[in-house]
Amino acid sequence: MNQPRPHPALLTRRRFLGQASCAAVSAIPVINTLLNLKLAGSVAAAEPGAGEYRALVCLFLNGGNDSFNMLVPRGAAEYADYAAIRQDLALAQGELLAINPLDHPGPQLGVHPAMPELQQLFEDGHAAFVANVGTLVEPVTKAHYLGGSAPLPLGLFSHSDQVEQWQTSLPDTRSAVGWAGRMADLLQSVNANTKVSMNISLAGSNVWQSGQSVFEYAITPDGAVGLQGYAPAWQQYQDVIQSRSAAVDGQLGLHYQNLFAQAFASSKRDAVNAYEVFAAATAPDLPPGAVFPATTLGRSLRMIARTIAGRDALGMTRQTFFVNFGGWDHHDEVLNNQAAMLPVVSQAVGAFYQALDLLGVANQVTLFSASDFGRTLTSNGRGSDHAWGGNQFVVGGGVNGRRIYGHYPDLYEDNALDVGRGRLIPTTSTDAFFAELALWLGVSRTNLPLVLPNITRFFDPNGTAWPLGFLA
Repeated sequence: MNQPRPHPALLTRRRFLGQASCAAVSAIPVINTLLNLKLAGSVAAAEPGAGEYRALVCLFLNGGNDSFNMLVPRGAAEYADYAAIRQDLALAQGELLAINPLDHPGPQLGVHPAMPELQQLFEDGHAAFVANVGTLVEPVTKAHYLGGSAPLPLGLFSHSDQVEQWQTSLPDTRSAVGWAGRMADLLQSVNANTKVSMNISLAGSNVWQSGQSVFEYAITPDGAVGLQGYAPAWQQYQDVIQSRSAAVDGQLGLHYQNLFAQAFASSKRDAVNAYEVFAAATAPDLPPGAVFPATTLGRSLRMIARTIAGRDALGMTRQTFFVNFGGWDHHDEVLNNQAAMLPVVSQAVGAFYQALDLLGVANQVTLFSASDFGRTLTSNGRGSDHAWGGNQFVVGGGVNGRRIYGHYPDLYEDNALDVGRGRLIPTTSTDAFFAELALWLGVSRTNLPLVLPNITRFFDPNGTAWPLGFLA
């Protein structure tokens, strides 16, 4: 079923050209297979139980977060190695907020001192960390990397390429179709209402939520955006608005011989209808006690909480949300910049979890962080540069929390994962990370390779185990 685009109604020229060029990439056979199977009725989404609701929230830290200063070794020996390689970028050992993971054989760890809310969520069992995760074509060793014998992600260390790969999960080809878009192509039909996409973006157009038939519905931190000066219903004493609205309705109701004009009118009408449904569903206030910081990120997560609260009115049992928080390309002043920005993340995420708890859906919503890449452990003089593996967090009542998933690496120069300047080869692939999230949302194991074409290089979907276990 074709899913109407949000306002603005038409595809941008960039997206149109990007999708048109998909025919040249190697992923297209997989995508075509998905669509052909879906049309033939042989791809069935995991049917939710009565009243069951699940949502994923992607918090994208655009620019490349220096995440080895977000999750830091605090044991004596490991901290000494960390301080030696980080030099002027090292946090003070005594300022780290201690976390106490369950069943973790690795080093003692602490969280950045500006993230007490995330630390508390971890200690309460509602958050986990995924260590040293990054884009991989296939498992690779340092010897293979240095010898040039390993296939590597396209544009490794490049912002644009790595952002795209985190959002498409296609490390060896370029695509305008994201893995949340491919999930939505499979799962959208389980929602009762298709006027509004299951993919909601607080950051406009994005690759992650772009599918073949489903795209994001773009909103703002203050809600959906309608046609300026248009009112769907009669309003007393508003003659100008009434006249303008009637004219718009008349134009959108015409049948045009020109296909482009007809498509434009249909898309505009669909956008108007979607706005009416969405605005009504998200109008009620959140429960008392759901208090968010007055930052853009706080307002964005508050809007997501209001959308989740309106899920029944929207007819939704599956949703994804995308939030972009940029400015993490800290080639200078890492310590000062993170001290200012990490509290924004921690406070907003803490408030979001509290709101989910008050709404009674904490177990049904999972928020995860993502970023272009990690950064060099070595300093360039108060800053750090583009690297590879990094650390991410996952928050939700359904998370097997208070644990570190994956392998937290040794942080000393020229270790077994260091390919130069503390650029660490990931020990957990983004594919495994995303597979955990996709399975939890309802993608079947049979369909997992259709959503994540690279997954079988890291995980056997035919087994019974979970890729990492943080949502098992």
